[in-house]
Amino acid sequence: MSKSPKRPPAGLPDKDTLVAFLREAGSAEKTDIARHFGLKGGDRRALREMIRELEAEGRLGKRGRKGFSEAGALPPVGVADVIERDVDGELYVRLVEASPDAPQALLIPDKTKAAPGMGDRLLVKFQRGAEGWEARLIKKLDIGTNRVLGVIRKSARETRVEPVDRRSKDVLLVPQAQSGDLRDGDLVLAAIEKGEHRYGPKRGKILENIGKEDDPRAASLIAIYAHSIPTGFSEAVEREAEDQELPTLKGREDLREVPFITIDPADARDHDDAVYAARDEDPKNPGGWIVWVAIADVAAYVCPGSQLDREAREKGNSTYFPDRVEPMLPEVLSNGLCSLKEGENRACMAVRMVFDKDGRKTGHKFVRGLMRSHAKLSYEQAQAAIDGQTDDATGPIMEAILYPLWNAYHTMLKGRLKRSPLQIESAERRIRMAPDGGIASIEKRTSLEAHRLIEEMMIQANVCAAETLEQKKTPLIYRIHDAPSQEKIFNLADFLHTIGKPWNKGEPGTTKRFNKLLDETRDTEHADVVNEVVLRTQMQAIYSPENVGHFGLNLDRYAHFTSPIRRYSDLIVHRGLIRALNLGKDGLTDREIAELPAIAEQVTSTERRSMAAERDAMDRYIAAFLEEHIGATFAGRITGVTRFGLFIRLEDTGADGLVPVSTLGSEYFTHDDRAHALVGERTGKRFTLGRMVEVKLREATPVTGGLVFEMLSEPEPRDPNAPAPRYGIRGRGGDGPPMRGKNRPGPKPRNGSKPSGGLKGVRKGKRK
Repeated sequence: MSKSPKRPPAGLPDKDTLVAFLREAGSAEKTDIARHFGLKGGDRRALREMIRELEAEGRLGKRGRKGFSEAGALPPVGVADVIERDVDGELYVRLVEASPDAPQALLIPDKTKAAPGMGDRLLVKFQRGAEGWEARLIKKLDIGTNRVLGVIRKSARETRVEPVDRRSKDVLLVPQAQSGDLRDGDLVLAAIEKGEHRYGPKRGKILENIGKEDDPRAASLIAIYAHSIPTGFSEAVEREAEDQELPTLKGREDLREVPFITIDPADARDHDDAVYAARDEDPKNPGGWIVWVAIADVAAYVCPGSQLDREAREKGNSTYFPDRVEPMLPEVLSNGLCSLKEGENRACMAVRMVFDKDGRKTGHKFVRGLMRSHAKLSYEQAQAAIDGQTDDATGPIMEAILYPLWNAYHTMLKGRLKRSPLQIESAERRIRMAPDGGIASIEKRTSLEAHRLIEEMMIQANVCAAETLEQKKTPLIYRIHDAPSQEKIFNLADFLHTIGKPWNKGEPGTTKRFNKLLDETRDTEHADVVNEVVLRTQMQAIYSPENVGHFGLNLDRYAHFTSPIRRYSDLIVHRGLIRALNLGKDGLTDREIAELPAIAEQVTSTERRSMAAERDAMDRYIAAFLEEHIGATFAGRITGVTRFGLFIRLEDTGADGLVPVSTLGSEYFTHDDRAHALVGERTGKRFTLGRMVEVKLREATPVTGGLVFEMLSEPEPRDPNAPAPRYGIRGRGGDGPPMRGKNRPGPKPRNGSKPSGGLKGVRKGKRK
């Protein structure tokens, strides 16, 4: 309990009294409630029944594993994760031990504290605001906050460590005894020494010299250390991986004559899925197709409770950077025995799926088999062959393998279109590395039909896994994606109003409705920003032993099965299938079943950790690429509007940076959150979300990944339907009355001025 309310007279409370107690306490376990009301014996049993009834009525929700709270309520103080960034760049937090109905809370910025970022864990104070729950930062609780990753800066007088995290203010002074071997520009990991340092910088102890800031690979190194990505493997794990034997037919179905092929990125090192399709010869299924998906049988090598299993679970997933991979499994497995290499026998878990002529799945069956890939193709290679440009690898397999695969996919596509999953288009970028470790180019990823073919076949295999485990009543970890909250839908409706696209706030946010919006704007000037805003309206997908369906894919049940080499969640699903179908003795254990909630939370956390590290590395690589172009002019789009400035995304590279509000000219701009615009207080001229602009690059700092731009485009004219311009205050448009006299900030010339604090405090707009 966070607070101990005044003790009432002993005795079983009524429902309203119990709810009121939990509202004041924040949360409590059954034993705490019973102790508070002085309940014993039969009254305790009656209390349990009352709690069940209140849960069924929707008035109580779970808090953690044993606690309860008022439904939809938040405690006065709690530990929360930063999980969302809205269309305007505002951050939202969710209580770590939250009930399913617990709301998100808007994080109110505090200028006296370093700004948090996506994925940070915070101690916050919750309170109800006029527009919902708000959270105010008490302090950051990041693991390893006593450590600083930074760059050595040496002068004649002292040696300091400047943090690479642009949100950190912990500049450390290095003791003279440690500074001798350090060089200016060294990347180091330092610990903040305990003790009071009331004046000047804190003292730091160097723990490790990682490399040089100008090393082309520094971006990945910084991301790995900054996000505590586990690297390498223990000697015991390496030995355990090397001791594995080649697979045999023992306990397996022989699938070596099924002409599976792998289709992966050209630079892929591991191949954990293979596909094959053929027409269904069953006369009861005219026009139907048989589709096989074979997945590496990682469970045969990584057994529950082994050293391999413990380290794989700790890592949670592989983490991918432009220049390297930090794998979940040792290379002897990930790139060896578990990789479905062409022409080599490999253990697999395969699913045989049957589709009718309308693309509806009518049945499926899982087998544990021994397979042999008949060809290894890249996406580009497979697509070129279908488009008529065959080569030595694709030419001989066109009739027997590639054409049937594409025909089966086109049939499956009919079912996908009826299902109507979200059709968001993601403009992802890819960094191509030069042989010397530098950046050769940054380019848009091309979406090919070959990508969509593999994606749809993997989705259907994942659905089969969830269906089978449910049918066999075997617990599993689902991949769930909740529907957007009403608050997010309201924010979307407000934005769409600004571009003349009505959305009734009473309309439910279904995938069909989102797709209709995307289709209506696809060929308009608003296409990119609508796509971005719809993406930001969605909730984040997570892993959970409790199923709520997958909103984005419009599926009732979904589990990750197809990538056990790089995702621990998939390995758990494999073990579940082995147990459910009696396919061996290495299936899911009773202990693992009891730990499924903890495993789901762990792999969700490691996934977000990897995503944040990958995103940070990309930012730093892009900043390094653009550092040589300071002063150059670029076309970009406003992708975020906040009280402190405009987030700009460059068209060519996809780089994200900030135009600080203080540099927008002599006029004072206020933030109109409903119009998603910065509005001049004298003229009413506006910079609005989604607008194409021209900017000049002013700062690029590779070590932090920060970019600062200068706005070259003029603001748009005043909205004729908006109220007449009036003086406002910095922050949300219209907050409070106009200020008068000496307290009113007058216009200040800001053109060309350098933003205070350089890149510190710069926050990026939300990305996929």
